Amino acid sequence: MSRTGNILGCARVSTPEQDLTGQVARLKEAAAIRIFEDVVSGKHFDCPELTAHLDHARTGHSLVIKHLDRLGRSLKELLETVEDLMLNCGVS
Repeated sequence: MSRTGNILGCARVSTPEQDLTGQVARLKEAAAIRIFEDVVSGKHFDCPELTAHLDHARTGHSLVIKHLDRLGRSLKELLETVEDLMLNCGVS
């Protein structure tokens, strides 16, 4: 895979009863060099690991997630997350 070395993964489940194993396995298959994991309710979308991920992402990194809803529980939150990523990477 040509992107090996710059892939960051993001996994999230909503309750402690849910399991991150499947998401993490897929991210490892995608050659993620670092995986940020959150267990937080979709009702209150405050994800410390997602925030750390956004702070860590730089130009040249690729973000891998299993589903778009891992980055926001609404279209508005998804777009805000993408905007944060773009700002961190110097894209305007």
